[in-house]
Amino acid sequence: MNLPLTPQSIASLLDHSTLQPFLTDEDVRRGCEIALKYQTASVCARPSDMPLAVRLLAGSPVKACTVIGFPHGTATTESKVFEARQALALGCEELDMVIHIGRMLQGDLGYVESDIRAVAEAAHAHGAILKVILENCYLSDEQKVAACKVAERAGADFVKTSTGYGKSGATIDGVRLMRQSVSAKVRVKAAGGMRDLDAVLAAKAAGAERCGVSATEAIIEEAYRRYEAGTLFENEAGVLSDGY
Repeated sequence: MNLPLTPQSIASLLDHSTLQPFLTDEDVRRGCEIALKYQTASVCARPSDMPLAVRLLAGSPVKACTVIGFPHGTATTESKVFEARQALALGCEELDMVIHIGRMLQGDLGYVESDIRAVAEAAHAHGAILKVILENCYLSDEQKVAACKVAERAGADFVKTSTGYGKSGATIDGVRLMRQSVSAKVRVKAAGGMRDLDAVLAAKAAGAERCGVSATEAIIEEAYRRYEAGTLFENEAGVLSDGY
């Protein structure tokens, strides 16, 4: 059975991404305007953009989000915590941190867990949430499962598939595996290659409760077109379109 959706319910799944290194203040401002227009869950902007994003989003339900240890995850734990606290002090409400991928690959789960826990504690002390980026393209399925369990033990609120800057992004199998590897209190975010509405619908059907996208405007406008035509439904089969 297909489940009816609304454009607003789609928008509430989206973290509008403004993370490319070449973006100007005007680009970030435009991204915030798009997020406010459609009422996305958040704007995920670079740490240096937090003062601008927080100011533009103030008084709205759209959260200011930034990235920690991005995109490689190899900063020291102390640096990640400093980066997190600085963003939180500026008014950031959500953090997306990258695990130390190399330590995960060599099986140093203790390091990975303590790294996540330190940032989670900083986030939660400010009432913020933490999304932990695994960068699935570098991990085996066994390592993805282990990383999910480590992230949950360390206090993650979400586990996230990708930075969007690895060799590939989210996959449906990866989203499903992550959903199966954490309890109901931890949510899943899909990111990387989320270029159209069908990709978002497929990720949602696989268990994602957030999707990181930069094509927000095109995705929501397509949702409105389908909604008006009576053809906006959840993709229960998880079939993907191009680019996911």
